[in-house]
Amino acid sequence: MSKAGITLATADPPAPAVRPTGRRGVELALIVLAVGLSVYGYCAVGLARNGTVPPGAAGYGAGLGVIAVLAHLAVRWRAPLADPLPLPIGVLLNGVGLVLIYRLDLETPGDRAAPAQLIWSTLGVALFIAVILVLRDHRVLQRYTYLCVTVALVLLTVPILFPAVNGARIWIRVAGFSIQPGEFAKVLLAVFFAAYLAANRGALTYSGRRVWGMQLPTGRVLGPIVAVWLVSVGVLVLERDLGTSLLFFGLFVVLLYVATGRTGWIALGLLLASLGAVAVGRLEPHVHHRIETWLHPFASIEAGEGPNQIAQSLFAFAEGGILGSGLGLGHSVLIGFAVKSDFILATAGEELGLAGLSAIILLYGLLVERGYRAGLALRDPFGRLLAVGLASLVALQVFVIAGGVTGLIPLTGMAMPFLAQGGSSVVTNWAIVALLVRLSDSARRQDAPGAAR
Repeated sequence: MSKAGITLATADPPAPAVRPTGRRGVELALIVLAVGLSVYGYCAVGLARNGTVPPGAAGYGAGLGVIAVLAHLAVRWRAPLADPLPLPIGVLLNGVGLVLIYRLDLETPGDRAAPAQLIWSTLGVALFIAVILVLRDHRVLQRYTYLCVTVALVLLTVPILFPAVNGARIWIRVAGFSIQPGEFAKVLLAVFFAAYLAANRGALTYSGRRVWGMQLPTGRVLGPIVAVWLVSVGVLVLERDLGTSLLFFGLFVVLLYVATGRTGWIALGLLLASLGAVAVGRLEPHVHHRIETWLHPFASIEAGEGPNQIAQSLFAFAEGGILGSGLGLGHSVLIGFAVKSDFILATAGEELGLAGLSAIILLYGLLVERGYRAGLALRDPFGRLLAVGLASLVALQVFVIAGGVTGLIPLTGMAMPFLAQGGSSVVTNWAIVALLVRLSDSARRQDAPGAAR
């Protein structure tokens, strides 16, 4: 084949219909739909509970609409080629979460969480806008690899100095104000893992010795990242935040597999996770109790002690059926203190039914898919790993939480992205969406006419 023929055969494909205005128009239309569905849900709760539209419906719709449009304008200005789906998905999930929390607030008038959650959501969207405006190129983050990991480890360690809350030391509480530093640390660790693995993927893949048919890298290459992972997980175990430690372990294994392309890491990760689960389940009384509750969710009823949280959650899902009891007409508040956080998915299952719950899970799945799509389209290894890592954070978190409240796996205390009560969680997830938007814009920009090669 001639040299010209080779050039033609290996040339990059043409830019896939680069139309910034059209993509942003789709995004704006989806945002309007997302805000409309959220306002509809808010009104439906008021009509079901009191027979009237809540007096704050117009203000709620206007507030959610304004912050969503501001985020859209930031994307239109600074990331015009970005994927049009992540931002509307974030708006809809956040809006549905506010509706569910408001609905549960009606059952707990002394503990209203919706106003604070709306403030945190506004701060989250503000962070989204800041990331879009300030971070023009995701590769800049690669310069701060070790700063990210240092800050992440500090954030994970600080809660040890504060009193435990519900058996776990994962909160910083000062003068009535509280944050969960681990939520921010997970994004910083994703940046670190992606940057380190991108810089050393060749050595991780081809150097070292073969053990049991698996290519193991040298300790000099694999040692630093394993040390960071062990320290972070060890701190979380001391703080009894086993959900986040499982999340970090899954993130580490997924990125290691993506960086090297070796399926052996997945098998090794599953083996280590199983051994760790057995060891912690036998040695840690709190975890052992959760495993026993998972294995025998109705044991407390048979003992005459009444249903526990898992049993109440299963009752809520069963009561929902296919179409649900209707917003505002469920009884998931019987679950207890974690109904607005760990178990908020049970409220969605009871009042929206299997159909509504499936729609929510599909929204998460679509958000993860768009993150993976951006990763596949990016040419630079760091961007590819970062996109996969951020999308995997969402996927792992949804799996762990949904699996716990439905009885698929033992329950671990974590917040459902966007839906659950928790300021640190909603702010962090908006940062993840912002980074995915930036990465998708970079992926399309690299194929745009005149882009630097």
